[in-house]
Amino acid sequence: MSNAGTASLTVDERDYYERQIFDLRQLLEVSKILNSTLDYATLIDSILYSIMGQFKVLRAGLFAKKGIDSPWLSFHRNYKGFEVAKAVDYSISEDHPAIRLFQRQYGCYTLDDLQGRFGSLKGLEALTALKPDLVVPLKVKGVINGIIVIGERIEGESDFTPLEREYLINVAVMAAIAINNAFLFEMTTTDMMTRLKMKHYFYSVLLERMERSGISGKPLSVMMLDIDHFKHFNDEHGHQCGDAVLKNVAQVLQKLVRGEDIAARYGGEEFCVLLPDTDGQAAGFVAERIRSAVARSVVEYEGKRLSVTISIGVAQFQATTDYTAKVIIERADRALYSSKADGRNRTTIAGS
Repeated sequence: MSNAGTASLTVDERDYYERQIFDLRQLLEVSKILNSTLDYATLIDSILYSIMGQFKVLRAGLFAKKGIDSPWLSFHRNYKGFEVAKAVDYSISEDHPAIRLFQRQYGCYTLDDLQGRFGSLKGLEALTALKPDLVVPLKVKGVINGIIVIGERIEGESDFTPLEREYLINVAVMAAIAINNAFLFEMTTTDMMTRLKMKHYFYSVLLERMERSGISGKPLSVMMLDIDHFKHFNDEHGHQCGDAVLKNVAQVLQKLVRGEDIAARYGGEEFCVLLPDTDGQAAGFVAERIRSAVARSVVEYEGKRLSVTISIGVAQFQATTDYTAKVIIERADRALYSSKADGRNRTTIAGS
C-alpha cells in the first residue's frame, strides 16, 4: 500500500488493518506450534497455552474422544485452571443435539446461547459444572472432534468481541486438524488390544533417546518383560483368556510408568519399557514395582480368578558398546531369560 493510500485511512481503519495483520502473524505462530508435535498430550497443552496466552484467560480445557470408537467427548486431564469435582462425569455424548448444532452452525457459543437454543442443558452437565465463559467446538471434515472451553479474562475484560470470536474459530480449525492428525498417528503406533505402543514405534524412540543420551551423558534404561507360563492360559482356558491376561499386564504398565516413559507390546506375550533419565539400579526398582503389582493383580475370566506373574530383564544404555538399538534390547532380553532360568517372577539387571 502506498504512503498516499495509508494517509487516506482513518485512525479506526488503520487500527483495524493493523489488528488483522497482527492476528495473521499470531495465527502463523500458533500453526507452527500445533504442527510441531504429534504427541496427543503435548498437543493439547500447546492448544490450551496458546489460547490462554492470546486471550489472557484464567481457565482453559478441552473435551475430546479417548478412542476412535468412543461415543463420548471427555474432558481431558490436561485442563488449566478449572476446578473438577470427582462426582461429576465430565463427558458429552456425540449424539447430543448441541453437537449437531455445532456441525450445522459452526461458531463460538456461551451457555446462555445453548440454553436459548434448547431450553434445557440436559446432557450438558459437564459444561454447566465447569461454567465456561465461551464454548468453542473443533470441526474437521464436517465432524466435531473436540470442544474447547474458556474461562474468564485475567484482567476482567468484557465479553469476547466478534473479531476475537472469529480469531478463536480460526485457532479451533487448526487445532481440530492437528488433533485429527495426532489421533491418526496414535492409531498407527498403538496396539489396539493392549493400548500400548507398537514395537516399531518403540525402536524409533529408543534410537532417538540413545542419541540424546550419548550427547548429554544422562542415563537411559530398557526393560524387557515376559508373562510367565503364558501358553498355559491359552491351552487351559482359551485364547480369549490369554487376551485378558495381556490386557491386565498392559493396564499395570500404564498405571506405573511415567509420562515420559514408553511402554510397548514387543510381540506375543512380551513387553518392553523405555526409561529416560534412569540408570540401571533405578530401573530395577521400577521393574520390581511392576513385577509386584502384576503378581498382586487377579484376572477374572469366566468365573475364575487367575494369578499372573512376569519375569523382567533390565539393561542400562552403554554408549561405548550399545551401537544399535538391537544391542541394548538383546542385553535386556538376556537378563530377562536369566530371570526365567532362575525360577521366574523376578527381575535381573544386565551387567555393563
